[in-house]
Amino acid sequence: MKISIKTQYGLRAIAYVAGSSKDHPCSVKEISVCEAMPFDFLEKILSKLEKTGFVYAKKGAGGGYFLARPAKNIRLGEIVSALEGNTVIVKCAGAKGSDRCPNSRRCKTKNFWKKVQHSIENALNSATLADLL
Repeated sequence: MKISIKTQYGLRAIAYVAGSSKDHPCSVKEISVCEAMPFDFLEKILSKLEKTGFVYAKKGAGGGYFLARPAKNIRLGEIVSALEGNTVIVKCAGAKGSDRCPNSRRCKTKNFWKKVQHSIENALNSATLADLL
């Protein structure tokens, strides 16, 4: 599994928003400049984060993004899943893995991949956005 640049930027952007004052909306331009991210790409990422309920936007002059809920209540795994989609490292490690792989019965590596998948999921779901601040 390779975490995309979209997800890397998304985590950095939402961490920036989380670290800002609750009274201060973070504009796309501000985040783009401070975090050295392409404006247009960041705009799409923040839109996705808004659609998935992690941030909300205040429109108009002086507008920007705020967290939709407290940072301590946002698991990093939720953000990664929202931006990345499928985070399964190999087919057999997913929830329906055995159904998808014709070699499931005789595969010597299946249990290893499931352990790796489980470790990744635990790491992502045990950390919150607040842990990044």
